[in-house]
Amino acid sequence: MRPIFICLMLVISIFCFSQNNAILLQNGNLIDVLTGKINNNVSILIEGEKITRIGKNIQAPRNAQTIDCQGKWLSPGLVDAHIHLFQSGGLYTRPDAFDLRKYVPYEQDQQWILDNLNDLLRRYLRCGITTVIDVGGPLRNYALRDQYNQYPASPKIYLTGPLVSTYQPEAFNLEDAPIVKVNSKEEAIALVQKQLPYKPDFIKIWYIASRNLTAEENYEIIKATIDESHKHELKVAVHATQLNTAKLAVKAGADILVHSVDNLSVDEEFVKMLKDNQVAYIPTLVVSGNYSIPAGANERISNYDFELSNPFPLGSLFDLKHLDEPQMRARMQETLPAMRNRNTIRDSIMQNNLKRLFDTGALVSTGTDAGNVGTMHASSYFSELQAMQEAGLTNAEILKASTINGAKALGKEAQFGSLEVGKRADILVLNTNPLEDLDNLLDLNYLLNRGHLIQPDTLIQVTPEILAQQQLNAYNARNIEAFLEPYSEDVEIYNFPNELIYKGKERMRTNYANMFENTPELHCELVNRIVLGNTVIDQERVTGFPGDQVIEAIAIYKIEKGKIAQVYFLRK
Repeated sequence: MRPIFICLMLVISIFCFSQNNAILLQNGNLIDVLTGKINNNVSILIEGEKITRIGKNIQAPRNAQTIDCQGKWLSPGLVDAHIHLFQSGGLYTRPDAFDLRKYVPYEQDQQWILDNLNDLLRRYLRCGITTVIDVGGPLRNYALRDQYNQYPASPKIYLTGPLVSTYQPEAFNLEDAPIVKVNSKEEAIALVQKQLPYKPDFIKIWYIASRNLTAEENYEIIKATIDESHKHELKVAVHATQLNTAKLAVKAGADILVHSVDNLSVDEEFVKMLKDNQVAYIPTLVVSGNYSIPAGANERISNYDFELSNPFPLGSLFDLKHLDEPQMRARMQETLPAMRNRNTIRDSIMQNNLKRLFDTGALVSTGTDAGNVGTMHASSYFSELQAMQEAGLTNAEILKASTINGAKALGKEAQFGSLEVGKRADILVLNTNPLEDLDNLLDLNYLLNRGHLIQPDTLIQVTPEILAQQQLNAYNARNIEAFLEPYSEDVEIYNFPNELIYKGKERMRTNYANMFENTPELHCELVNRIVLGNTVIDQERVTGFPGDQVIEAIAIYKIEKGKIAQVYFLRK
């Protein structure tokens, strides 16, 4: 059934997003990401997938669709230069970090990704991300790339297959493994060659050093992998987060470092190595700290995540509160202060290194490592931009890192990444200026994706179940603003069947804000859910109250006009 479904989606998408003969964006404010300057009253002609003319007073060809962009800003589509489509962002997606397979088998997490990949990719587009670079996963991803790259409501996907690794977690000892340990130069070369028929866009190495096996001892394997890849004109991306390992990776010929150096401040030797060898540096500032979210670091969940991510993997991050894992829960609670402290130290090192490298002219590209536990697909991009801003980069510098530098990382700057004649027509038509506020990147009026004109509000379907899950996620995070967002302004709260308790979002704010503040262990477990049309019925178990009180309840959510309009509570 699944291949038929995918083909049907492709047919529907091509019908819904059919290309015009030509599209003329007229009189917009064009952002030159190379210089950080704005050129006013500029028109862009798009024919097919390409930009064919840029200038003033361009005459629209016959049958062209003309869009008035007066007072709008025209930006290249964004690039997330580091994601993983084999990971959902939820609690169960990395069993090597949280082994909870007895509750949710790894195969179930993987099937969820396949079933919801269309939604995840559309969320990238809604965030203005028209290109994603998947830096490693199972071989099955090559077929997904080829399918979804035909889909107008999907970002352009570049990817590689299994990580050529010096270490393999036991949990990934699978038939189609995303990570494959190689024990010799010959095995490394064979793994590169195995991927060649799939036409990889590059090759990825997981360069892990340990006390038992140092980076120096593995160097010849890394060098052989890179040499074989370069022989086939493939760039090589390397995971190397320690300064010494990163230097060895560059010495071996790495083209891309997919993470920050996070253990030490970079030195002059490293700065020179990156610049001399034109190595791309992708900082991924937020991903490592997000692994502390299941322990209770709710502050790392952004409002972007609550609003723009798929809410179901996000909701799983709270599951440790109710799973029968008292020892794991207690251990994580005990270590949470130390985890937060380590995050603070590591964040400072990474941000200082980013600022120094950018200021010295290194090629910095924006990437999130989305799909890892707590780093949600699409929405995490804006947390990454905030972290880059906190490192001291200007909005113009960040936009450059998020567009043309992402293309340069793959050596494809002639194809996309800036608004220039001959390049792919990936264009954001923005209502407000992103150089003034990066959040304005979300203020999309239109989006062009490979020349297809898309209205952003058509990309994400907000169903009644999604609204119910969004408010549940925010409840468990005790985030009052995110909690209230799915509710209508005049929401009505009832005791079942018809006893009105109160009405209005502001009254709701008062009641729940007080509870969130005074109940730090508050947690709602979703026991069961029924969805019938615009009604969602949740069976809930709420804990965290004084005296270990447990509340068993049924909540009935009635949705009207895209918001929760009435809630009926039935308590045991």
